[in-house]
Amino acid sequence: MPKTNTLVKICGLTSEEQALRVAKLGVHAIGIIAVEDSPRYISAEKKKKIFKTLESFYPKIERVSVVQNCSIDLIFKNFLGNPSETIIQLHGDEDIDYCKELRKKIPNIGIWKAFRIKTEKDLDTIKPFEDFVDAILLDSWNKETYGGSGKKINSIYLKNLKFSKPWWLAGGISIEWLDEILTNIKPDGLDISSSIEISPGLKDLRKTAELIKYLN
Repeated sequence: MPKTNTLVKICGLTSEEQALRVAKLGVHAIGIIAVEDSPRYISAEKKKKIFKTLESFYPKIERVSVVQNCSIDLIFKNFLGNPSETIIQLHGDEDIDYCKELRKKIPNIGIWKAFRIKTEKDLDTIKPFEDFVDAILLDSWNKETYGGSGKKINSIYLKNLKFSKPWWLAGGISIEWLDEILTNIKPDGLDISSSIEISPGLKDLRKTAELIKYLN
């Protein structure tokens, strides 16, 4: 496989130690889940500590706080004074008005919007959001959960996609799927979580390193 420029985000980290070890592997972004009913959820206090440590040692890595249908006031509250994240990733049913309001209130933090894709028609809902977010993330649809299910989007829907903003692919990304992703789908970035886990929130660092090495 030739060298690629595909970005990598490792999501759902829950410890300072793993965040630093994953950062050392050369990822572009690290995500922490701020959704209370997720098995990968950690508190605002712990999130801030991890992100501050990452900022000290790896300041160029994007620090992504993943929220879902969260009030903007609560996002502010969980900054605990000053934000330690560089990106807010919206992983729920947030509408365009929500994105506009969030952009207005936090102009210096990036906004990524996730969309769960069940059918090809779901892709048609994305275009109006492009002016109000910094990146688009496509995840698989699952009735039990909004993310982290390990299920893949049907590859047929993903070929020749074009957006005006960078787009990330999530959902069941593993080494076995990489050749097809890089050859036929060609996203700007890969958002990886459950496929490299020992248990929710605990990454298999060997698998993580193999996957990143495969891309480089």
